[in-house]
Amino acid sequence: MIIDKGGQILFIKLNDQIAGTVALIPTDPGVWELSKMAIDPMYQGHGLGYRLGLAAIDAARAHGAHSVFLESNTVLAPAINLYRKLGFVEIPQQESPYERSNIQMSLKL
Repeated sequence: MIIDKGGQILFIKLNDQIAGTVALIPTDPGVWELSKMAIDPMYQGHGLGYRLGLAAIDAARAHGAHSVFLESNTVLAPAINLYRKLGFVEIPQQESPYERSNIQMSLKL
């Protein structure tokens, strides 16, 4: 579903183990969605989420993106803090295909 739409799936490895992943999905010309970001709990707290987020932003930029957006839930406070650290800002909530989404964020590149 992601690759077939022209998207990408990135992984981060630590000690030859996959420690995390994130998907990038093109949605409109120049607009990509950051989706399904996760770091294995065993590897959390080491800055890997930040490094993976930067790699995803760089990949979107390399594919001509002028903005990246994401949807999440405010219950995931550490994730929301990470997105803010990466430069994402909250935007007004629009219709979402994700039932649990209660926050949308965007980053202008």
